[in-house]
Amino acid sequence: MLPSVPGASNSPLVRLVIASRESVLAMWQAQHVQARLNELYPRTTVSILGMTTEGDRKLGSSLAKIGGKGLFVKELEEALAEGRADIAVHSLKDVPMHLPEGFSLGAILARADPRDALVSNKFSSLAALPAGARVGTSSLRRESQLRVKYPHLKIEALRGNVQTRLRKLDGGAYDAIILAAAGLKRLGLDSRIAAVLAAEDMLPAVGQGALAIECRSDRADLMELLQPLHDASTAQCVYAERALSRALAGSCNVPLAGYAESSGAQLRLRGYVGAPDGSRHVSAEIAGATADAEALGKALAERLKGLGAADILAALESA
Repeated sequence: MLPSVPGASNSPLVRLVIASRESVLAMWQAQHVQARLNELYPRTTVSILGMTTEGDRKLGSSLAKIGGKGLFVKELEEALAEGRADIAVHSLKDVPMHLPEGFSLGAILARADPRDALVSNKFSSLAALPAGARVGTSSLRRESQLRVKYPHLKIEALRGNVQTRLRKLDGGAYDAIILAAAGLKRLGLDSRIAAVLAAEDMLPAVGQGALAIECRSDRADLMELLQPLHDASTAQCVYAERALSRALAGSCNVPLAGYAESSGAQLRLRGYVGAPDGSRHVSAEIAGATADAEALGKALAERLKGLGAADILAALESA
C-alpha cells in the first residue's frame, strides 16, 4: 500500500498513478479524473501511465472476432495487479460485464450524453440518407438497429479512434458514420455532429456516456478516496443496464442495447436484442424502484428472452 500523508484526517496518498489507454479520448478521460482528484486531494501527486492495449494494436480487426472490448482493459488491469498503477479509467461501455477476480469498480462518474451521433458532411439525419448510402460503424448493436429501421442503407465496418474514423469519413470512404455523442463532445468536436440520435431511434450501448474507475478489490484506501467522484444516480442506471447484459450474456458478439433513466426513486430500463442483419429483433422495457436496479435488469432480460431473445442468442452462439 502506498504511504499516506501523516496527520491527514482522510489519509490522502502521497502519489497516485492512473492507468489509461493512449488514445486521445482515453487520455482526455484520464486527465478529467486527474483534475478532479487534484481538486479533492491537492497534497497528492496524481500522474497518468499511458498504455497501448491489445485492442488498440488490432484496430484493423472486428472486436467481435478478436475477443471483444475486454481487450481494451486487460493491460490496464495487469498494471493494477503489478502495482505499476493504482486506478484505471475506462469508458464504462468498454468494461466487460464480469470483472476478473480481485478487481472492482471503485467509482462511476456522472454520465455524459449517452446517445449516439450521426456524423456526415452531406446529410443531416438518418432519414435523409438515400438508398445505398454507406454508413460506417464498428458496433453490431448499431448495425442491427440500422438494418431494422433503414434496410436501404449499406452498413460497412469502421474501426479506429475518433480521429481516424473522421478522417475516413472526410476522405469519402463513407457517406455517414455513427459515433458516441459523449466522445465527440469531450473532444470538443460538437460541430461534427449532424444529428444526435434519440434513444427511440437508436438505443444506446450499456454504460455509454459513463466513466468508470477500476482498482484492486483489496485497496480499501482507494475505494474511500474515490467516493466523492461516485455518482449514485448514474451508478444505479448502469447497474440495471449491466445486469441486463450479464443475464443475456452480452458481449461484442451480441447486438444488444440497454438504457436506463432514473427519476427520483423510479427507474425506467429499455432493452433490445437483434440479429446483426436485422432479420430478427425484440425490444421491451420495465420500470420500478431505483433501489431494485439490478433486479430490474434481470427481470427485463427474462422478458426479452420470452419475446424471442433466447432464440436470437442461441442462433448467434451456433453461428
